Amino acid sequence: MFVKICGITNEDDALFAVAMGADAVGFVFAPSIRQIAAQQVYDITRRLPPEILTVGVFRDEHPERVIDTIGRAGLKAAQLHGHETPGMVREVAASVRWVIKAVVAGSPDALHANEFGTDLILVDAPSPGSGQVFDWGLFEGLPDGPRYILAGGLNPGNVANAVERVMPWGVDVASGVEKTPGRKDALKVKSFVERARAAAPAPHLGPDDLPYDWADEF
Repeated sequence: MFVKICGITNEDDALFAVAMGADAVGFVFAPSIRQIAAQQVYDITRRLPPEILTVGVFRDEHPERVIDTIGRAGLKAAQLHGHETPGMVREVAASVRWVIKAVVAGSPDALHANEFGTDLILVDAPSPGSGQVFDWGLFEGLPDGPRYILAGGLNPGNVANAVERVMPWGVDVASGVEKTPGRKDALKVKSFVERARAAAPAPHLGPDDLPYDWADEF
């Protein structure tokens, strides 16, 4: 079970998420209360272990700017959380090895999630990034092929139920493990990771056993 803690705004939260076993941490560059500058992200990412997938989150940004920001921030992956076309995703993927394309559950993009040129697809609520839970039954209509990451209103109280019902490849959380917007709650992060892993249908695989070697190029 791949676990990503998103909306990181400071080094302490990033280091704690990693210490609690998160596979990935996300930094938001799109307009948001959790928005962070590239230089600040670079100062954080250089302190993280190489096996951690570090992700920059963008919304409807030009591919060239996405690629430039990923480089300046020292990140390994880009998450495209807007209305990006398959062509835009492929353009980013030509320069950024790991690309996560976010889609809205039940949308035309979700029904064609296997056509974006990446096999990492994050499925979110109709209002992406809102922390709202959507009808998990919509997962049943997704095409085969991609590795799906479930997002949208997850928290320590519902993540186990979500994993047992949907059986996603991974889960993503931001507001559900915060004490205030942009600041993580250590106990919530710990509980979220533990409950997600415990509910996974198979034992959690360590970084060396994941389908991807995040540290391969670093």
